[in-house]
Amino acid sequence: MKNIAVTEALDWRTRIFDTIPFPALILSTEKIIISANNAFLKKKNTDLDRVVGKTCHHVFYQMDIPCSAAICPFSKVIAEKKAHSTFRRMEPEGNEEVWVDRMFSPILDENGNVKFIMECVRDVTRMISLEKRSIHMRQFLDKVIQSSHNAIVAADMKGNILLMNQAAEDLFGFSMEEALQTKNAESLYPPGKAKEIMKNLKSERFGGKGKLFASRVDIINAQGETVPAEVAGAIIYEGEEEVATTGIFYDLRGKIAAEKKLNEVLIQVAQSEKMASLGQLAAGVAHEINNPLTGILLYSNLALERLDEKDLVRKYLESVLDDTGRCRDIVKNLLAYSRQASPAKEIFQVNSLVEHSLSLMRDQELFSNIKLVKEMSGEMILIHADKNQLSQVIINLIMNGIDAMERKGCLIFRTYRNKPDKKAYIEVSDTGCGIPEDSLSKVFDPFFTTKETGKGTGLGLSTSYGIIKENGGHISIKEMSSKGTTFLIELPLYVPDEQITVS
Repeated sequence: MKNIAVTEALDWRTRIFDTIPFPALILSTEKIIISANNAFLKKKNTDLDRVVGKTCHHVFYQMDIPCSAAICPFSKVIAEKKAHSTFRRMEPEGNEEVWVDRMFSPILDENGNVKFIMECVRDVTRMISLEKRSIHMRQFLDKVIQSSHNAIVAADMKGNILLMNQAAEDLFGFSMEEALQTKNAESLYPPGKAKEIMKNLKSERFGGKGKLFASRVDIINAQGETVPAEVAGAIIYEGEEEVATTGIFYDLRGKIAAEKKLNEVLIQVAQSEKMASLGQLAAGVAHEINNPLTGILLYSNLALERLDEKDLVRKYLESVLDDTGRCRDIVKNLLAYSRQASPAKEIFQVNSLVEHSLSLMRDQELFSNIKLVKEMSGEMILIHADKNQLSQVIINLIMNGIDAMERKGCLIFRTYRNKPDKKAYIEVSDTGCGIPEDSLSKVFDPFFTTKETGKGTGLGLSTSYGIIKENGGHISIKEMSSKGTTFLIELPLYVPDEQITVS
């Protein structure tokens, strides 16, 4: 009866061994096959007699030498009396490589020593293939993220930063390692802004729940500077659970600078068009007024010569002559503003233009309480322009500066160049009262003046604008405050092909 029970027990164990769904072997401690289950025999398309007595390395790899301990845990299982496994690449079946997970489990005797080892061979080719594809996809996604021109940042729901691409490191000014150690997503924004963004992300109003359409936001970089940006965001879900957030940032500094430059160009174009139209109008008006003014001056002078010195009518005629003379000056300025003749250009140094203009100031008493500061470039800065016309502009800026300072203050002249851009620059600065903010856009308009009635025609700056334009340059207000104004004249730099004598 005992022998029958033992036999039944062995049959029961054998049946369990045969029901294992993947190939399995029973090995001796010398790596000799004692038995193989049905799954193994079916896989190898053989029968039990052909494998029993052979070594596992011969059956699997057709090798007479056992596998090294570095790749096969067989000896480790015997020494430690516990299971170990290893992934091995098998000989390819067809065009595809085959990977197996070889599990070695010890079978102990009554004394606890390893008597046999069961080896189970599980085909993990699909799993390895999926893992490789997953690794390849992660690497590809990482390349996509890193190659993005926009900054990309991901954080968990506590605000701990999980990911930053190179563009984000450049934008925020710190590395991914620094972000992992010391940064939180809230520190990327001004106080309270991160919570506002999260609130918008969870709302349906700004792109749908869990999404945020691109919106304007300020961010804070490592230097504490506020950087204008645009951000689009999303919440990352696992099922219904919120696990992370991601933000894509677009640096707006370049765009804002380009828009500002474009607006400046548009303003200059509009100003030029306006000046051209007004110039044509001014020329027509000046010619129409000039003829009657000549008649008024002629006959008023004739009448004045015939009157006695004590005649009361003289003072009325003298007033007529004064006002007519003023009208004549306005007409003269109008004709200068609307000049259509080509400038008489010559080549000269910018510094000599400033000196020449100062020497033309007839009333030197104007400078009795004015300090002149000349911050002139030591380089040879040549321009090709009408020197007399430009002197008229410099003199006009000097007179405006003296009036703004009420004849007491400091006039500063600066000259410099930008050789790569081929530009020459002249700055005229005063320490006067400045120009009202609401008047800045009109200072170059004809007849616009901030002076009292009778003290200015409003044609000085508009005439200067036309002269500079005729000479291929541009005039603008560089700086303005209650402590003074700086006008900037920009002219084309003349670069001679060979050494010449200049004035």
